[in-house]
Amino acid sequence: MSLNEKTAAVVNQWLEDPSIDEETKQELRALESQPDELEDRFYRELEFGTGGLRGVIGAGSNRMNRYTVGKATQGLAQYILETAEGKEGKPSVIIAHDSRHFSPEFSLEAALVLAANGIVAKLYPSLRTTPQLSFSVRHLQADGGIMVTASHNPPEYNGYKVYNHEGGQLVPHEAERVISLVQGVQSFSEIKRITREEAEAQGLLVWLGDAEDEAFIETVASLSLSREQLAAGKGDDLQIVFTPLHGTGNLPVRRVLERIGFKNVTVVPEQEQPDGDFSTVKSPNPEEREAFTLAMKLGEELNADILIGTDPDCDRMGAVVRNKEGQYVVLSGNQSGAIMVDYVLGRMKEAGTLPENGAVIKTIVTSEMGAVIARHYGAEVLNTLTGFKYIGEKMTQFEQTGEHTFLFGYEESYGYLAGSYARDKDAVLASMLIAEAAAYYKTQGKTLYEVLEGLYAKFGTFLERLESRTMKGKDGLAKIQSIMADWRDNPPTEVAGVKVVQTLDYAQGIDGLPSENVLKYILEDDSWFVLRPSGTEPKIKVYFAVRGDSLPAAEEAVQRLVAAVTERVDA
Repeated sequence: MSLNEKTAAVVNQWLEDPSIDEETKQELRALESQPDELEDRFYRELEFGTGGLRGVIGAGSNRMNRYTVGKATQGLAQYILETAEGKEGKPSVIIAHDSRHFSPEFSLEAALVLAANGIVAKLYPSLRTTPQLSFSVRHLQADGGIMVTASHNPPEYNGYKVYNHEGGQLVPHEAERVISLVQGVQSFSEIKRITREEAEAQGLLVWLGDAEDEAFIETVASLSLSREQLAAGKGDDLQIVFTPLHGTGNLPVRRVLERIGFKNVTVVPEQEQPDGDFSTVKSPNPEEREAFTLAMKLGEELNADILIGTDPDCDRMGAVVRNKEGQYVVLSGNQSGAIMVDYVLGRMKEAGTLPENGAVIKTIVTSEMGAVIARHYGAEVLNTLTGFKYIGEKMTQFEQTGEHTFLFGYEESYGYLAGSYARDKDAVLASMLIAEAAAYYKTQGKTLYEVLEGLYAKFGTFLERLESRTMKGKDGLAKIQSIMADWRDNPPTEVAGVKVVQTLDYAQGIDGLPSENVLKYILEDDSWFVLRPSGTEPKIKVYFAVRGDSLPAAEEAVQRLVAAVTERVDA
């Protein structure tokens, strides 16, 4: 394959640009004999989407590097100056990063670009969690935040998430303005930048540390619903195995668990230290059973009651519990969410602190089980589009209007939040809540799996599945668009022998939600499925949900639904 003419022109621009360093140019020259690779690196600009940037690390316009980070930050700086206009003093932005390759370098690059634009960059010197970044934006009353992370993507990726002054990821109307300003940066020479020494001397680069860490830990610990009982020794016999999967969760999760009274927390030693290669796992994702292999081995040795895992930036938490046979079972995000909704609302009711106007927020692809449980306790349930930014936006609306009191927010992809201290999912808090739920029920002689079975018996057996198809590059993007167009233009009337009773096309901006390329089909038996292109990965995701009278019946129903839908998707 020879290089596309348009792509070749962009490559030459990079090679001739005096603002690009020689090392980057050498990396590109070394690829002259690999036109396919160059095409992929330059066929487009790495898209600054609603969540920021995410891509493979390397030289090129379609890669994560200091130049694409610098360009994004220059656009963001203009947005911060716009939105902070009229406020007293210099605007400020909090920056944190995870354990990935080049995360510290990209964080500092962003800080120096902000500083050159007259914005105070408040930077964590070493890895911190995404929820702490969200908390710090609110706690320090900053004008925005940047988290350098690619969440649970493979090791070759990194990313750059942008937060507003509320501590939430940008919602569409905010993101659209930032995107237009980023696109307005026509060349790298337009990126303002000063040195670290200049930024520090001018008070435009400030380093954060212990005080901010302590504020975050104590705020999370203050949301414990069992702190007094745990302090009295009620959790002393609960054995917890924890793995941060080489990411940021190691210190904060252990500190919070210790703070509220847990004494038997053992960290998986092979996965304790930060490692950008995530060398002990195929994927640093607590949604996948394989990520818990070492934790299960250690759990068997220690006879652990619960295994807890967090992803690299510690915003997602996965839990593994024992069933009646003593075998370890990985809870899905929907199952953990349902257990936590029941635990949080149940304990609040017990204590007489459950507000009359309480609300639980979930996404449109999240199980209805938590919703049914929440309504059982008298709480209202609101749905949002996929993405915790929408849950955060609702929380802020509640604070402004007083219409509801936020109780709990969650999504099926292992993201949970209680309390109003942050505007993003928090695996530190979720680790604390799932651990104290395990301790609370253990005093009643029950495991969390038995609690789940009890919820099934009371509310119905809800079962969900997620199927993903990865389609990389230019051709993959076209395939994903083609699949969505096929289902949108030719909606099914029945699936797996069950009538489709409702088609929801969220691209039309329905139910008061922003427009998004998502299709949901609801069937006559209350089962449903959703087709949704991922906003952060080259994937199309298909979500499935059924409700049955028993686990075997629900498993059979979900298998039939998955088979029928994926056959058409794969065709």
